[in-house]
Amino acid sequence: MTVHSLEAHPLHLGLGATAIVEPEFTGDAWYDAYGARHGADGAEGRLVSMHRFTASWDSWEMHPAGDEVVICTAGEIVLIQEFPGGRTERVTLGAGEYAVNPPGVWHTADIAGAATALFITAGLGTEGRAR
Repeated sequence: MTVHSLEAHPLHLGLGATAIVEPEFTGDAWYDAYGARHGADGAEGRLVSMHRFTASWDSWEMHPAGDEVVICTAGEIVLIQEFPGGRTERVTLGAGEYAVNPPGVWHTADIAGAATALFITAGLGTEGRAR
């Protein structure tokens, strides 16, 4: 058995109840390679990742294939969701709290200080845009 850092090596939950340790996370280009590795799992595959933040996000993202669970593990995160039709909602997450980004809902986050979050994402077809 090997121990891995979730921040360094995200995890893919795939078809057949598999758990696959991913190569070291290197930034935005990493996501393209992830899609190539696991795109065949379709909407059922899930990316489990952890990220630390010291600033608000500079972009929005949206996952059309399924829900994304955002779990705050340290600090405080203000999750902002933009629903089809333009309605927005804001929710503040503290350590141990979570929220769900539904499929097709654009979302971003504001961070005051520092925060860490765990993400369980249906990543197939993820889109991004500038904030």
